Amino acid sequence: MAHYTLSHWGLYEVEPRTGRDPAIAPFRRDPDPNPIGLYQLDPALKRLRVRRPAIRESWLRDGPGASPERRGQDAFVEVPWDEALDLVAGEIARVRKHFGNSAIFGGSYGWSSAGRFHHAQSQVHRFLNAAGGYVRHVDSYSLGAANVVLPHIVASMDELMASHTSWEVMARHTELFVTFGGVPVKNAQMNAGGVGLHGVALGLASMRQAGVPFVNIGPVRDNLGKAGVDAEWIACRPNTDTAVMLALGFVLCSENRVDRDFLDRCCVGYDTFAAYLTGAADGIAKTPEWAETISGVPAATIAALARRMAASRTMLNVSWSMQRASHGEQPFWAVIALAAMLGQIGQPGGGFGVGYGAANLVGSAHARVKGPTLSQGRPGIPDFIPVARIADMLLGPGEPFTYNGQTFAYPDIRLIYWAGGNPFHHHQDLNRLRRAWQKPETIVVNEQYWTATAKRADIILPATTTLERDDIGSATLEAFLVAMKRVVPPAHEARDDYDIFAALADRLGCAETFTENLDTMGWLRRLYDEGLAVNHERGFALPDFDSFWREGLVDLTAHDRPATMLADFVADPARRPLRTPSGRIEIFSEKIAGFGLSDCPGHAVWREPSEWLGADKAKCFPLHLLTDQPARRLHSQLDASPHSRAGKVAEREPVYLNPADAAARGIADGQIVEVFNDRGRCLAGAIISDDIMPGVARLSTGAWYDPDPATDLDRHGNPNVLTRDAPASSLSQGCSAQSCLVEIAPWTGDVPPVTAFDLPEFTTR
Repeated sequence: MAHYTLSHWGLYEVEPRTGRDPAIAPFRRDPDPNPIGLYQLDPALKRLRVRRPAIRESWLRDGPGASPERRGQDAFVEVPWDEALDLVAGEIARVRKHFGNSAIFGGSYGWSSAGRFHHAQSQVHRFLNAAGGYVRHVDSYSLGAANVVLPHIVASMDELMASHTSWEVMARHTELFVTFGGVPVKNAQMNAGGVGLHGVALGLASMRQAGVPFVNIGPVRDNLGKAGVDAEWIACRPNTDTAVMLALGFVLCSENRVDRDFLDRCCVGYDTFAAYLTGAADGIAKTPEWAETISGVPAATIAALARRMAASRTMLNVSWSMQRASHGEQPFWAVIALAAMLGQIGQPGGGFGVGYGAANLVGSAHARVKGPTLSQGRPGIPDFIPVARIADMLLGPGEPFTYNGQTFAYPDIRLIYWAGGNPFHHHQDLNRLRRAWQKPETIVVNEQYWTATAKRADIILPATTTLERDDIGSATLEAFLVAMKRVVPPAHEARDDYDIFAALADRLGCAETFTENLDTMGWLRRLYDEGLAVNHERGFALPDFDSFWREGLVDLTAHDRPATMLADFVADPARRPLRTPSGRIEIFSEKIAGFGLSDCPGHAVWREPSEWLGADKAKCFPLHLLTDQPARRLHSQLDASPHSRAGKVAEREPVYLNPADAAARGIADGQIVEVFNDRGRCLAGAIISDDIMPGVARLSTGAWYDPDPATDLDRHGNPNVLTRDAPASSLSQGCSAQSCLVEIAPWTGDVPPVTAFDLPEFTTR
């Protein structure tokens, strides 16, 4: 009998086969199934599994802190589980005794399991809290700036993502869809917790069939799915979208096209913002001509679009990539201010979106069901860092940092425990991270595969994959609850994260706090049952656990409802206020202004990015590098699969260039090139495309990090050897990866082999 498994990139049907791995097929009701998950059992991935607990040779021989510069180069010694667990527990005990729990960093930033119980981040944090506490991270690389600024302006990012106007409503009511940064359908192939029915491509198609016109503003054309075929593309220099938004606002303001009634009822601070737009505040009018000199968008185009927006039911969208940049808060704040000036927020088909196409849930009409959530326990200590500041923390213990208007200090980390994620994929300036990675005395990693992070750990404990566990699949605004029954037995000596942490907790005397005397099935039953009463109150009659586990799937589509974001608030701002200080949309924020931050004042502003095509640095590095999500994997996951590798050029990640830029550098389509700046360099395979504007290059993230030990040249095309490890602003400390200048040249030397998928060297004691 077929059963189901859920992954971040889709719901799949599993058919057992005698003597062979089960067959994995897309869920038959998925209108746009994604092929990524079909390769989860591919031999190319099996070859890369961590088979047994392994200890870095120098650390095993000489103890904590031994030869940290050898991380990534040392051989490993495989040891029995009991020995490895004793070593890890002993290290945690040593660091707690001599330095306190504030010297332990609980690292987990990733997507190791779509199941809600075997969620590595919840597991490692629950364990470390049971053991007395740890230094945690807050926010995300994806939304670091947005997560901090949006609650001051309108609502938290989580609230907004779960309430976006649905695709069906836009198909019926939207008369103009304007997007800054496109609607990247390839990004929406996933959702944290898993995807049941892929809806973004279908949503765009329904709008296109209804005749909704699309305007795509940004440096690339091919990020709007099939709807982009008919879209108007307005090429705009990277990191300059805020200037265009301000100029659109100037036209609305100067031509008296703003909705004063909406601004007075639902917003605060418009007059202060208007004084900035007109130049009354700083002597610089934010005219279309002013914006043209910054963005390259013709002034006449900006003015015409502003008038068109005011005459139509307009939905404004901004992609998540906009805020992964210097001053990343500004485009999100500016698009909300612009939508408020139009006065269409809360109206069907109008208003704004902060991430259509970023994840499958944005624009979904599925019901918001209470899914299972494993408690991470009570924090033992208050210490934290913004997630993207890990290298700063390791390199500068004791140094101050600001976050959301307060000042904190970086802790002195002696031990990192990482479970779920791959910092040597997602962090910026990987050469700097390599230096920072030498600071801790011990690094422990739970991992399924020999990733770059696993190869740079001191102790690696082999963890199971999603297909090797029993779990419950559930995600925000998705169509199903899924009984994720084990598909295959654990590979080699792999253990569930839960079992690993339970064994460690037993050694550290906190087993009962961590496990509460429950095994995996006990937890699954408890977590499911905890949601029954809550869901019943919300009108969702779910089956009991045994029925759910037997049937395998709970279909929630009967509860689908069209949504219009912020409609309740707009209908009655006094009775349904927002959670902002004023209860209304804050075009000007007194609270943020009171922080006194020069790089993030009290309303949306234009500030020059640290690196952009208008900077002096562009004379040396004249191409702006975009580092987007890949189409054939999620982040770096399954990069070794045939599906991911089929999208590479000569085994390297492709870099996209405009024909004019390629011709100026003597680069031919398919040629191996070097992408470089003053932070690092990597090899990539050139693809020449008119979909990229001149002066811009695009290199997707996720190629497994593969530096040459002698030269630091990344041989595989990981763009994070090039990106800046600097905060978006002193407000959020979010990442600024999209503010990055490079140069590209043909590679003239011998082409080195890619070794990213090679196993490390093993030795004996």
